[in-house]
Parts: sequence; C-alpha cells; structure tokens
Amino acid sequence: MDNTEFHQLISQAENKLRKAGIDTAATEVEIVLQTLLDVGRLDIYLHGPKLLDETIIKKFHEIIDRRVTRYPLQYILGEAYFYGRKFLVDRDVMVPTPETEILCELAINYVVNEGLEYPEILDIGVGAGVISVTIACELPEAWVTAVDISRPTLTVARKNAAMHEVESRINFMKSDLFSSISPEQKYDIILSNPPYISEKVYEELPPEVLADPKISLVSGAEGLDFIKRLIDQAPDYLKKGGRLMFEIGFDQSAKVTKISEADPRYRSFSLMQDLNNIDRVVVLGV
Repeated sequence: MDNTEFHQLISQAENKLRKAGIDTAATEVEIVLQTLLDVGRLDIYLHGPKLLDETIIKKFHEIIDRRVTRYPLQYILGEAYFYGRKFLVDRDVMVPTPETEILCELAINYVVNEGLEYPEILDIGVGAGVISVTIACELPEAWVTAVDISRPTLTVARKNAAMHEVESRINFMKSDLFSSISPEQKYDIILSNPPYISEKVYEELPPEVLADPKISLVSGAEGLDFIKRLIDQAPDYLKKGGRLMFEIGFDQSAKVTKISEADPRYRSFSLMQDLNNIDRVVVLGV
C-alpha cells in the first residue's frame, strides 16, 4: 500500500465513524491502527503503509464496521487505558472513564501527604480492577481488598492484577458491599465508583454507555440507593481519621451533601470537581 492509499484508508474510516455520530472518529481510527500494528501514534504515519498487509486491512475494516453500530471500541478491542496503563475489558465490566482517575489521584495523594505506611485500602465494586490495580502499582506498600458482587467481574479484575504483577497485594472477594468483610477489619481508605444513574436517565444514555453492565450503572429511582448504603455502612469499616471517597453523578452533589451532613459519624466533607468543573468525587472523613 502506498502513502496515498494509506491516507485514503484512514480518511474513509473517519468519515464512516463521523456519519455514525462518533465525534472522536480521528482518534479512534488511530487507536485501532496502533492496536493492530502494535506501534505508537507517530509510527502509524511513519511506517503504516509498509506495515499493513491484507490480513490487517481486513481486521481494520471489520473493527470500523463494528464500531459504526456504536458498540464501544474498548469492547471490540478487548482493552482500555486508565492512568497510563492497559487493562483488559469485556462485557462483564464497565469501560473505565477518565473521571475515575481523579478518585485514584485523591487516594494516592492522601496516603502520601499523611505519610501512611502500609495503608489498607478497600475498593468496593471493583469492575475491571482499574482502581485496585492503579493503587497497588502507584503505592507499592499498600494492601488492597477488592470486592464485587459479580464473579465474572472479579475474574477480569484478577487477570488485570496479574498482568500488572500486583496480584499478591490485592485480595479479591465476592461481596455485596461489606457483606463478606469481617466487622473487625478497618481500612485507611474506602474507594468506590458506584452505580449512580437513575432508571429515568438510563433510558436516555448513548449506545456506548448502554453497552456497560446495567448493574454497574443504575441504582434506583434517584440513582442514590447504592450511595446511601455506602455512606451508612462505611464508618464501621474505617480507621479513626480514615476516608471514604466515591464518585457521584453530575447532578447529585446537593443530595449527597445533605445525606452526608446528616450522619454525625463523619467529621469532614469535601467535593472535588472533574475537568468540566462538575462535582465528581465526595471525600468523607471519620
């Protein structure tokens, strides 16, 4: 394939995706080529025409045609990136989002700033394991417990922990919130990216989000059922001075603030915004 044909291939793929309503068409075409060719972004344009063969071109078209249906690219490729690392994903886990990186950053900074040695951290609703694995990678002395109600989800998370060589410091458990955790166990930090979407909002979500497991997204009429349970139960599992950190929906900060401030066990409350200046992460201290 010569350079002209190569650029035509890219242009046609981008146009297909844009017509399907995918605003990130150019970026996604690059991601597909990077994955198929196993090269960096710059090498696509420097060496792409020479690296492509009929087999790869066929796979490329198959991926683009599948993506046109608005099926998430991460599920098609079987991988997603989070905090600079590659994670395996499939239909049993939610595709990780950049907002969750804020949650990890807050936890890491808290451990470092407080000078915590061998911090014990609980990740509730582990999903693909992006939070647990990131914490274990960034904090080599941390011990992480990762729980989820779904066994298939835990299987994916274990694979990611093994891939990043931190499986020895993460204890995976099947649990509905704290149901399988000993009442004597206390943590420095409890983290969660909980389901927080209401049934009504769920019906209006784009196809890419609807491909995620519904159990990872929806939590009652207001989207607050899981969060209410988390706020209510977490203090019993936190060390003195410990922190509960969790994500919320774009319109939930006022309601979550009211729920949190009504619980006298919490001594501090703060909200952190995402890059769009939306209240995104709640931090509660006991």
